[in-house]
Amino acid sequence: MEIDGIISAIVIGIVIGVLGRLVVPGRQRIGVLWTILVGIVAALIGSAIAAALGVADTKGVDWVEWLIQIGLAALGVAALDRAKARR
Repeated sequence: MEIDGIISAIVIGIVIGVLGRLVVPGRQRIGVLWTILVGIVAALIGSAIAAALGVADTKGVDWVEWLIQIGLAALGVAALDRAKARR
């Protein structure tokens, strides 16, 4: 992965993390950095899943890939929030 790929993964991860956090109802007890980290991981895993399903590269906006990434980010934010709540 080149430097522009890493930078774009970080930027997309920030957006995905914030959108994933907005999807989860209620107040989350995790910080902004955790949200960004979850978003980056969700963006990378979501891209791999979309590529495996054959929906990663389409003409126009890749809505299915975005939905997969946002769903994964929401799951990650909710799981991290639950882990923090147990402590």
